Amino acid sequence: MPPSLRPVLPILIGASVLMTLSMGVRQSLGLFMTPLTRDIAISVSDFTLAIAVQNLVWGFLQPVTGALAVRTGFRPILLAGSVLFAGGLATMAVAQGVFTLMLGAGVMIGAALACIAAAMALSVASKAVPAERRSAILGIVSAAGSLGSFLAAPLGQTMSVEFGWRAGVAAFCVLCLALLPAAWLAGRVDRLPQPGAGGPQLGDTSFGVALRAALSRPAFLVMAAAYFVCGLQLVFLTTHLPSYLALCGLDPMLSAQALGVIGAFNMMGSLFFGWAGGRWSKEGLLGLIYTLRSVALAFYFAVPPTPAATLVFAAVMGFLWLGVAPLIAGAVAEMFGLRWQAMIQGLAFMSHQVGSFLGAFGGGVIFDALGSYDLAWRLAVAMGLTAGVLQMLFALPRRRPPATAPA
Repeated sequence: MPPSLRPVLPILIGASVLMTLSMGVRQSLGLFMTPLTRDIAISVSDFTLAIAVQNLVWGFLQPVTGALAVRTGFRPILLAGSVLFAGGLATMAVAQGVFTLMLGAGVMIGAALACIAAAMALSVASKAVPAERRSAILGIVSAAGSLGSFLAAPLGQTMSVEFGWRAGVAAFCVLCLALLPAAWLAGRVDRLPQPGAGGPQLGDTSFGVALRAALSRPAFLVMAAAYFVCGLQLVFLTTHLPSYLALCGLDPMLSAQALGVIGAFNMMGSLFFGWAGGRWSKEGLLGLIYTLRSVALAFYFAVPPTPAATLVFAAVMGFLWLGVAPLIAGAVAEMFGLRWQAMIQGLAFMSHQVGSFLGAFGGGVIFDALGSYDLAWRLAVAMGLTAGVLQMLFALPRRRPPATAPA
């Protein structure tokens, strides 16, 4: 830890814990799909609709919470989100039907994630560090987000197998009480002077001016559109991989092991892409991630799964998982500065979450209709390859036409 960063270490630790618990627990909810749907007599599409609503609520509230953080500071938003997250898990643990599940796992957890998850935690970290160290620090904080699934998935699966799925969700609820002190620490960022942003500053402009600046920039619009496909692929995988493995007759514990492997390799990927984003084009690296993910999905789903192939696939996907987070956050800071970063990053994330909605709910609908995931993974691969190639092409430097000499 460089001496210049030691005063902000508590802030970075708080942001990292927020990422760790919120993202890890949220990514592990798919473990409960099969036992939960059987216990309370709902369909797979009912469960995936709740997860899809969660993603929509999260996405559409993210720009709102980002804008509120500009006006009120981060600490009140982070604390409110921490309470909501634990409350949503508690509501899910006592669910008796679709409505309670939708309220807890869908609306409450979705609203909580808009307050504490990736966009907010990375915005806190961005404001706490100087521009020359920002990309690497964002990679470190993003890597912390992977620890959550590495810890939460085995915990949830073990409790669910031994004591039932309600005990697994309750264990997540107790675990997430640690969000409160983490939110308090991360909220110290409100006291810091704003460092240099490394890009144009929107300053004290209004919400409307910042919104128009984002929506009028082609590079941001392409990045947001590709982020849609990112959300579709990842939420399809976290929601439906446990069901797919059970359908193929594999050990249910393999799902938790796969999510744990994703979390472990996610740390390395986040650190790598945080480092790489400080040296090469962030947009080009994003395109590379989307392309490689799609190739991995195609290879894995094209043949019957085995435990070894599943864990190798999880390792590859884990390395490419949250690496997008420091790249998106860093690109937004470079384009627009820091003041409105959380709000503008929330706009891109809204697109991501619409894709997440389709990945969770659409995958469930296709499975209920066809009895398999074949069409769903083929669509995910085709869309991912398209998004990756377009993002890389758009990141290529463009020649300016030569200036015409005056007559």
